[in-house]
Amino acid sequence: MESTEKTRRMLVVAYDGAQILDIACPSGALDIANRYGADPPYSIELGTLGRRAVRSSTGIVLGAGRRLEGVTGRLDTLMVVGGAGSEEAAADARLLAQVVRLAERSRRVASVCTGASVLAAAGLLDGRRATTHWGYGEGLAARHPEVAVDVAPLYIRDGNVYTSAGVTSALDLTLSLIEEDHGASLARAVARELVTHLHRPADQAQISVYLSAPPSGGRAVGDLMAYVAGHLTADLSPGALAARAGVSTRHLSRLFAAHAGTTPARAVRAARTEAAAHLVRTSRLSLAAVARRCGFRSAQTLRQAFVDRYGTSGDTIRRMPDMPAVRTASGRETPEA
Repeated sequence: MESTEKTRRMLVVAYDGAQILDIACPSGALDIANRYGADPPYSIELGTLGRRAVRSSTGIVLGAGRRLEGVTGRLDTLMVVGGAGSEEAAADARLLAQVVRLAERSRRVASVCTGASVLAAAGLLDGRRATTHWGYGEGLAARHPEVAVDVAPLYIRDGNVYTSAGVTSALDLTLSLIEEDHGASLARAVARELVTHLHRPADQAQISVYLSAPPSGGRAVGDLMAYVAGHLTADLSPGALAARAGVSTRHLSRLFAAHAGTTPARAVRAARTEAAAHLVRTSRLSLAAVARRCGFRSAQTLRQAFVDRYGTSGDTIRRMPDMPAVRTASGRETPEA
């Protein structure tokens, strides 16, 4: 089946040792989106080399619908999942060749969890900012220094390539894709149907989003900060965020003051600075490159942000074994969440 104006064709790439949740979260969410009236609807296919059935990491065997080598026509989304077998998959030249071929036919390309290692091995993340499961970020960065690995956000979009963190962040990413394709109302309807609670991995800065329609109060702030974390280079001015939330800039300021204890601009700067600090520590990128990828105008602007937030420079942060402490208004330091 080809992508047409009547369908959005998603092909999920699996292999032995794939994590079954990486497959189930996106496909289940898109199925619900279809039932709630996604127009055009999604068509969801599972593909493997040779159309072989694959044994997931749980031992459950999944039958494939498509032979990767035989897929032709346009794809809307190519998604590579993660799992215990991802390293073996990333070393499989036949699989990588198909991923490269299919990516050229796709409007967008995505990975879940350690599926980023497959995209990286295929060269699809070269020169891009990307994320993966927080426990595998250092290894990915070491094997692929040409990739700007940042394990802070739940998911990252760099051009038409999307990467997401561990396991259930596949759902966060898919909800974002649904919102991008069909708007926030449908994405919230899918989230409510799934009774989902969105958050970052436990040892990262956590964002919890309680979903109801329409979002209000702290929910609106949570939704916006989740968006900020995945779109650091976008227009995140108070006016743009207010428009996204459907409120005035004055009301947005009141919401942030009441529910985040800060202003929208300061919250965005903190998110960008935190992401930049993680990127400095986990990549070999220059400070200027980190600044561009995290939404800062220049390396000097980023240096000042580091000093303001952490009381130290980017070079010092790069040498630190752990994230630096955050400076509070009183001058006290608290560990970065």
